[in-house]
Amino acid sequence: MKHELRHVRAFLKVAELESFTRAAGELHVSQSALTVQVKQLEEELGVLLFDRNKRGVTITAAGRDMLGPLQRLVLDAEAIVGYARDITAVRTGSIAIAALPSIAADLLPRAMRAFLRANAEVRLSVHDVVADRVREMVAARTVDFGLGTASRQDRDIRATPLYEDRLAAFAPSNHALAKHREISLKELAEHVLILPNRESSVRRMVEAAVARARIAITVRHETNYMPTALGLVRRGLGVAILPESAGDESKGEVVRIPIRKPAMSRQICALWRADRSLSPAAERFLAVLQNEIAAQSRVRGLGR
Repeated sequence: MKHELRHVRAFLKVAELESFTRAAGELHVSQSALTVQVKQLEEELGVLLFDRNKRGVTITAAGRDMLGPLQRLVLDAEAIVGYARDITAVRTGSIAIAALPSIAADLLPRAMRAFLRANAEVRLSVHDVVADRVREMVAARTVDFGLGTASRQDRDIRATPLYEDRLAAFAPSNHALAKHREISLKELAEHVLILPNRESSVRRMVEAAVARARIAITVRHETNYMPTALGLVRRGLGVAILPESAGDESKGEVVRIPIRKPAMSRQICALWRADRSLSPAAERFLAVLQNEIAAQSRVRGLGR
């Protein structure tokens, strides 16, 4: 394209100045080189663009007809180059993300806020879905990348570990468990529990741990989303088992209690197709996300 655009610009400059000599001077090329460029463009288009004589050069009727389209071609090409530079500099573009609900509820908005402070023109869209669906959307190219758990079966998906997301118990601040510094699954089995639905990787982790411990639990309420589970906890309807990253204790209504016996965790990864490169905007967003993870880790032990 660069070679062809040079020919088009040569034609436009000669048409503007009605002189090969002056056009060559403004374009900083020799007159002979400029003449060759225009001649090659005429051969490519199959029309004569200029009448040449001893008195100078005159644009032909066909040349006048070509002026508008070729001017638009140059402007469009310049716009494309400018847009590409904006994408590289992360001044524009869009990012589609699939994320686990626990991530989409807290960590992701924090990272989005930090990212948009420096990249306000980039559009962000978030799909909060269960772990299996995160991987499906990545595999289908529906999103640029996902934030979830990796699977050995997904060989076409690249996984970059971000942090370990441990499970914890969430109880009302006035609950008998609220003063516990940590708790076991056996102790939790004595209370009414709130769990994510059976499609959730968290639910599968809990049920696997319960089976290994050979204990019985009472699941009174199931929810699709973490905020719903925390809402039930606030109203005193039970104790929830959720990822540590799911709860915001700023209001003092809910207490997070680490589960130590047994400790349950899942590795959260950034997921994208192995045959697809991340855009500059997506790469920068992941860098911001990792900084946010590091900051939260220092504050409340996320990923430790």
